[in-house]
Amino acid sequence: MTGLSVLLVVAFSVLPMAPARADVPTWSGLDARAFAGPIPPQGTTIESVPLEPALSLSGAGPAYRVLYSTVDQHGQPAVSTGAVFLPPGPAPEGGFPVVAWAHGTVGLGDDCTPSALPRTPRDDEYLSHWLGEGYAVVASDYAGLGTPGLMSYLNSVTTAHGVVDSVIAAHDMGLPLSPRWAIVGQSQGGGAAVSSARWATEFSRGTGLDYRGVVATGTPANIDKLVYQTGPDFQVPELGPIANAYTAYILAALREARPDLGVDGVLSPAGRDAADRAETVCALPLSEELSDLTPAAFFTAPLNSIPGMADALDAFMGTPSTGFDRPIFLGVGLLDRDVPPESTLAFYHQLVANNQNVTLHVYPDEDHSGTVLASMVDSTPFLRDVFASGE
Repeated sequence: MTGLSVLLVVAFSVLPMAPARADVPTWSGLDARAFAGPIPPQGTTIESVPLEPALSLSGAGPAYRVLYSTVDQHGQPAVSTGAVFLPPGPAPEGGFPVVAWAHGTVGLGDDCTPSALPRTPRDDEYLSHWLGEGYAVVASDYAGLGTPGLMSYLNSVTTAHGVVDSVIAAHDMGLPLSPRWAIVGQSQGGGAAVSSARWATEFSRGTGLDYRGVVATGTPANIDKLVYQTGPDFQVPELGPIANAYTAYILAALREARPDLGVDGVLSPAGRDAADRAETVCALPLSEELSDLTPAAFFTAPLNSIPGMADALDAFMGTPSTGFDRPIFLGVGLLDRDVPPESTLAFYHQLVANNQNVTLHVYPDEDHSGTVLASMVDSTPFLRDVFASGE
């Protein structure tokens, strides 16, 4: 830890902390929203501080908030924050193996930053489970959440860099961590987990890390094909009202990453306003704000009327289906109305056709969120096996 970190440890031990509110960010003494300092090579810890206790996990021992270097959606040096949680008690010989957590949709604004807010009961139970299994948890916020710039929603390569760099940075903190690591993710994070898995070995080459496998649930695979079809006549495939927020986040992130496309030119006034609001408003409030709309109402012309849109969407949010060098676990709930179950099922068949090492678990009675905890009975032995295979 830095000298500032040591001072903060002392401060936290003697000063009472106000309870963290679920809707007001608490920066734990590390507020990087206006960070303007030099950015070191990717995967470097710039600063780390103890995480405010109300923001920790019920199953955690020491916990930290960390600022580290990565790249943004323009391929430029950037910073991201995240949290690192250690299991209670002494580390095993060789250090704690690591699970990188890729979080689901929270929004694009700084007020939505996961490491600055209490975890939901579901995520607390899920992540505490992995701590109880003896894994350290490294949880990236993704670049742009609580740091300068706009978080690049569903951007495959950018998010993969952010997740992989968070694990490299955690090993830069002097903590008792094993080089062996895996990835778990849900929803937006399921897509991030899959993308990170595809490039994990490549993006961490030369660091000494040993990537072992991935668990992804509620995975929005091949969503670029669905987005390509959006327009004033678009019909949503059995999704709930959260689809409006998802649409707004995708449009906001896409037009920021590719201003040359002129996305606003096919948006209605309501669509432009929704994309503007998406840059700052968190997921649940935005879903409520947009509840009277449909994704079709965002458009005055089809998105695919913009030249080059198919290639742009593939580069921005395409899902890799080849090149995986470690096992993949996919979990899908058939009652999911946030991400179409067919998205995961079709992706599984793509992976099988491409001779990738993939396991599919289907949960007929679970929805988008419920699949996370329901899958633990299957994902726990899966991770145990992939870590053991590296010994």
